[in-house]
This record gives sequence, structure tokens and C-alpha cells, in this order.
Amino acid sequence: MNREMFRSKIHRATVTMAELYYEGSITIDKTLLEVADILPNEKVQVVNMSTGSRLETYTIEGPSNSGIICLNGPAARLGAVGDEVIIIAYSQMSDEEAQRHKPKIILVDKSNKIEKIL
Repeated sequence: MNREMFRSKIHRATVTMAELYYEGSITIDKTLLEVADILPNEKVQVVNMSTGSRLETYTIEGPSNSGIICLNGPAARLGAVGDEVIIIAYSQMSDEEAQRHKPKIILVDKSNKIEKIL
């Protein structure tokens, strides 16, 4: 049996842009993606701490060290510039893997610069 487990997250990132007329997705600073071990085009859940909304989408790589967190397409209706979000990636794991797994948590400041990695 496999379990879907929380693998990593970018915690309390600030939305820097919202582009309604885009195909859809979330653009994330390349550095944040790499440190959080999230790939471009990977499915993520975005939880908006300001509105309580939750959405699933896929990631697009933004410029390194830009701090960009951009809600694209319909996701732009679920958040606004300045909202704080949690971006969560999950993975399928066996029971044995799940017992040993420790998620990676990336804490960022208001400019989306890494403050701490847990």
C-alpha cells in the first residue's frame, strides 16, 4: 500500500503578482523551487492564509532570487498581491518510506527570501 505524504512546503510566501489572463498555474522563484525540491510542472496545493482558499495547480519556474510568487489564470481569482500562501508538494510513499520520511519546510520572509530550512 502507498500513502500520499506531505513532502515539502514553502511556508508563508507572499503573492507578488496575479495574472488572470494566463493559461493557469503558479510561477515560483527558481531558487525556492530547488531548495523545496519541487520541480517545474509538478502538482502543488496552494493554501491562501489570507482567504482560506485552497487550490491545486502546477508550478512554473520563475527567475532565480526574484522572490516571484505569481498566481496565474483562474488561480488569480483566489488570491491577491500581498496574500500569504503555503505551497505544498506531496509524494506517494510505501508504508516503510513514510515511517522514515521527514518533510522539508522552507520558511521565507515578506520578500520571499529564505529565512530558515527545517
